Amino acid sequence: MGFTEILVHLLNYLAPAAGVGLVLALGARLVLRKKSHSLRKQWIVNALAGVIALTAGLMFFGHDAKMASYALLVLVCAASQTWMSASV
Repeated sequence: MGFTEILVHLLNYLAPAAGVGLVLALGARLVLRKKSHSLRKQWIVNALAGVIALTAGLMFFGHDAKMASYALLVLVCAASQTWMSASV
């Protein structure tokens, strides 16, 4: 496996966490309508929490792309967004 293939696999592994983190950060801005952290900070915190959740699922199940891992991703990202929204 070459460098390009490794990079593509890594980016595909990180994409769900980045996507969910961005959607939650944008959704929080629309729903909450109160002063909060910057969009970039919310996105980064949510995405990092999501990567940790996906990595935990990878370590537990032995491979990625399990629905339980994605459910954990959503729950952990929602918890981190709630925590960030409450800490303002």
